[in-house]
Formats: sequence, C-alpha cells, structure tokens
Amino acid sequence: MVPKSTEIKIGVIGLGYVGLPLALEFCKKYKVVGFDTNQKRVHELLNQYDRTFEVSDLQLMSSKNIDFCSNLSDLTKCNVYIITVPTPVDSNNNPDLTSIKTASKNIGQILKKNDYVIYESTVFPGCTEEICVPILEKFSKKKINDDFFVGYSPERINPGDKDHTISKILKITSGSNKESANFIDKLYSSIITAGTYKASSIAVAEAAKVIENTQRDVNIALINELAIIFDKLGLDTEEVLKAAETKWNFLSFRPGLVGGHCIGIDPYYLTYKSNQIGYNPEIILSGRRINDNIDSFIVKKIVAESKKIGIEINKAKIGILGLTFKEDCPDLRNTKVVSIINQLSQYGCSIDVSDEIADPTLAKSLYNINLKDFDEIFDKDILIVTVGHKKYHNLNVKDFKKMLNPNALIIDVKSVYPKDMFCEESISHWRL
Repeated sequence: MVPKSTEIKIGVIGLGYVGLPLALEFCKKYKVVGFDTNQKRVHELLNQYDRTFEVSDLQLMSSKNIDFCSNLSDLTKCNVYIITVPTPVDSNNNPDLTSIKTASKNIGQILKKNDYVIYESTVFPGCTEEICVPILEKFSKKKINDDFFVGYSPERINPGDKDHTISKILKITSGSNKESANFIDKLYSSIITAGTYKASSIAVAEAAKVIENTQRDVNIALINELAIIFDKLGLDTEEVLKAAETKWNFLSFRPGLVGGHCIGIDPYYLTYKSNQIGYNPEIILSGRRINDNIDSFIVKKIVAESKKIGIEINKAKIGILGLTFKEDCPDLRNTKVVSIINQLSQYGCSIDVSDEIADPTLAKSLYNINLKDFDEIFDKDILIVTVGHKKYHNLNVKDFKKMLNPNALIIDVKSVYPKDMFCEESISHWRL
C-alpha cells in the first residue's frame, strides 16, 4: 500500500553531512523527524547550529515540519525511514557495517505494516538485501514486500560544495519491487529538481554509487603517479596538466592527498565484494596503494628539499596549514594530513598545525593535535600548505614572509600558488 502524499512522515536516521541536508529538503514538503544517537549533535541542531557547515543557522531556524531527536520512540509515527549512517572500513580496510546494522535493528523494532525503509549509505552491491533486509525481518517479524518495502538511493553529497547542493544533483533510486521503486522514485522526485534515475534493481543502484568514487580514486592515483614521475624528470606537474587539458577529452584531475569518508573508503567496499566472489581486483587496489602512499612521497620531498637549502630537518620549525581532508570542509575523518604529521614527528622537528575550519576539540580527541590560530604560525623554517582552503588561496608573498624565517621552504601540496610566485624571494617553493 502506497501512502498518500499528505500521509507521508519521514524519519531520517543519521544527521551528518548526508542526513541533515536531506532532512531539511524533505521537511519543505513533508513532516520529518531527524534522528541521531549523538545527543550533543541533536542539541546543537535544536539550537540552530550545524558543526559540518553544510547548512546555515538561518536554514535551521527557518525550517518547519521537522523535529530533531535521539529517542527511538520519537520515530514510531513515521512510515518512511531513510538511513544515512556512516559506513567506514576497519583497520584491515574491510567494510565496517556496525552503524548500518544497528540502524537496521533499531528500525526493525518499530517497523509497521506497509512502512518503507530506504538506505542511502554507501555499501557494496548486495549489502542491502543480503545483510540489512534480514535484520529488518528478524526484529520486525515481518516479511519484505509483503509487510514492508525497501529501497536504495545512494547519497551524492559533496561536502563543502555550495553549488552542487542536494536538490541540484540527479538522484538514483531503486526499490525492492515495482511498486516500491515507483513510490521511492516519486518521493525523491518531489524534492530533487535535477531529476531522478530509477535503477532496475537495488544492487545496480548500490554498484553505481560505489564505482563513482572508485573511478575518481583511480583517476587521482594516475595523476599522483604522474606527479612522482614528473618530479623525477624535473617537470612541473601543474604545467604538464594545463598543457594536456588543451585537448577536449582530457579528464581534469589533480594530485594530492586522498582521505575522507568517500573516495578513500568506498573502493574497499567494492574490492571486498569482488574478493568474496573470487576475483582479485588489480587496478582498484593499485590505485589505493598509490594514493595511500602519496603522503610518504611528500614527506621524502620535504626532507630532500630542506637539505638542498641547508635546513636540518631534525631541528626544523614546521608550520602546517590545513588539517581537514578537503578544502573548505571541517570534516577530519580519515584525513591524510595526519600521516604527514606523524612521519615528520619521527625526525624530532617541532610542528605547529593551523586550520580555522576544523574543530579544535575534535582534532585533539581524534589525533591529539592542538590546533594553533593562523596568527600563531610564524618563525617557521618550513611551511606546508596541505589543504586548499579559500583563505590560503588569498595569501600573498608578504603574508608568507610574516610566517617564515629567511631562506625558508614552502611545500605546496595542492599547487595553490603560481610557480613563479616566490622567484624573487629567498623562499624555496615545491609543489606536488
């Protein structure tokens, strides 16, 4: 039985980078309950504050028809449940399905006749039907497609991107049968102005999502490998890429650290499933190895470039600008900047880290890093710009001179600054 539009009440489980924007978009047309087990997060949202900066205080303040809660009982009047919890990997790079299993169990306990459960979390093909559905059936004592329905509509949020917001990104939808697929597609169509694409099955939708980020990972790995080769050839990677981009079908990617909870994680979900069915993926894992080791290459270059200009790395005073996993985004999950810090620390040098977008409390609790204010970065022998925040793009030579000692070194991981920017200064500049 398909609920009428006026009868729809949506519960969004998980209020992070994916769930919160989704909940706020849905509440423009339906009654919504936003649920998160993190009581602090719920308290912040009730006070119109989003620590992810994905939505503004004004958006939260002006949103109607939405309740935020951390009590499962507050979800019982919903008839559509959308699960947007994290799906990371463990220390062996195997899928960690703890959160999605817990969410399935919780929803199973309150699932009613004719309810819908839609998953948005990134998983491997088959996960929804092979792992999540049996949990729903067990705890609800109900049968899929007889008593309740399931769908999968992968998230396509790009954290920090204020242009490609949720309603402007075409949405893939799918359902456990024809009726549910049509309802779910219609539901998302009501809020996604960019349109929807109804996949033929849940597994196809799952696979489509996981290869989106796998493709990006492999492409970035190629550019990272090229950057290593060009460095050995004495060529500037950015100059080579700009020349190559003059061909109409050259794909534009840039070298850099690959962290976060998407590109650096999702390929492992696909390789896990691939190994399960007896195929050892080569290109995907090769790309992962290259991207996971680019931090070590950068550290080796820091040491080598320092030695060239007479800086003893063990005595060096180093400043790092940027700790988050990507530009203009406060997310610290799986940031590879930490790997650079840890490797440099082994040399005994002193390191100060600044990132005014990142949460200092979280930086301390996750990585034991005490973030400095930007103005506290001065008297440095080496300055490493690891993340391309907008603020760092606006820095000029005068700004750098305030932060650096004479005959200092700038390591420009994201190639933020022109090659000739420091040519008339006693500042050495290397970019990836």
